[in-house]
Amino acid sequence: MIEALLERFPVGARVAAAARSAYARTATITRPERDAVAAAVLRAFADEGVGESDLPGSLGYGYDDVARARYESLLARVFGAERVLARFSFVSGTHAIVAALSAWLERGGRLVAAAGRPYDTLRNALVDAPDSLVSRGIAYDEIALDARGDVDFAALAERCARGVDVVFVQRSRGYAPRPALSAARCGEIAGVVKRAAPQALVLVDNCYGELVEATEPTHHGVDAVMGSLIKNLGGGLAPGGGYVAGRAAVVERIASRHYAPGLGSAVGPTLGFGRALLQGLFVAPAVVGECLAGLDFTAALFEELGYDVDPRPGERRFDIVQAVRLGTPEAMLRFARGLQRAMPVNAGFAPEPGPVPGYAEPVLMAGGGFVPGATIELSADGPLRAPYEIYVQGGLFRSHALLGSILAADSVAGESNRRSAREGRLS
Repeated sequence: MIEALLERFPVGARVAAAARSAYARTATITRPERDAVAAAVLRAFADEGVGESDLPGSLGYGYDDVARARYESLLARVFGAERVLARFSFVSGTHAIVAALSAWLERGGRLVAAAGRPYDTLRNALVDAPDSLVSRGIAYDEIALDARGDVDFAALAERCARGVDVVFVQRSRGYAPRPALSAARCGEIAGVVKRAAPQALVLVDNCYGELVEATEPTHHGVDAVMGSLIKNLGGGLAPGGGYVAGRAAVVERIASRHYAPGLGSAVGPTLGFGRALLQGLFVAPAVVGECLAGLDFTAALFEELGYDVDPRPGERRFDIVQAVRLGTPEAMLRFARGLQRAMPVNAGFAPEPGPVPGYAEPVLMAGGGFVPGATIELSADGPLRAPYEIYVQGGLFRSHALLGSILAADSVAGESNRRSAREGRLS
């Protein structure tokens, strides 16, 4: 594969050599959890018994939408959850998260973020934006990560013992130099919270983490997880939507607030996309597996070129995000422009940093998939702030992720070579 790519897409000798070495290093990496995830999804479909007549779905109010019922039942089996609310009316993972938190926090309630500062757009919705949760009378605290970048369990227990209604856990790293959390680690957080405050809910932002491990946080005692349908679960086919999965009472209250009391989860059409949702879930384990293989190559390639990466190639992964510490805004820009050349849509665009609601710094984004925002398709982004890391997500299949990383590396290395030449002339 690597030779075919390098023949079709010639790059500099240094990057080509690094790509060959990275490919050799990662070709033998195996992830046994891929088989367990695939088996779990296959078991869910076998037990559910989807029929062809279930696929079309409904329009209008969506009463008795069979495609929706099948899809949510399948997701419940995969998540080990009592109930799932998976709807197109959730436009993003952030939307599903805020809807869940809003449903369970009344004026005077207290929300604690257990894994440090949430990602910028969510924190903006919680604290800073007009009509944020804090502006509506919700008390909010954050438990800073410890010196190792891990959850500070002692501080969390002490804070929960003083009173808390909802504890929020961000599983993925967001735009922060911290490791993602495993499903079991989310369960450990839930255990600490429940011992200190038995009545509190533990809600987990599961974005980017679905189907990466053999279990989900809901298998380990959290009350509910929230996320997007156009990331891991969508398999590159879901056209939109978000979900909440967990205990039935928790999910139904969120549905009642999201739609209307008395209607709850009884409404919400699939708009003819039931087939895409179901097929996307069916292929999702294979797509996530291909994505993880591509990210291992990205990590190895940039490590070969002398950059710090997290996770390192072959390390356990708990999400589909690869951090590459490039060190300068210029290197980030060149990375994004190189990766953009590999996109199936908008390959001729040149990414530029720009303002994004909720972010103090300009944000740089590279992407060009068939579903905008579907980061299971290859993309990269990051705010222009120290330590100038860019975060690579997705890749529907390994060869596309390899190509994107090679072109990004060639773009970054080209600038490094020119800078070295200039410095040599000046000296």
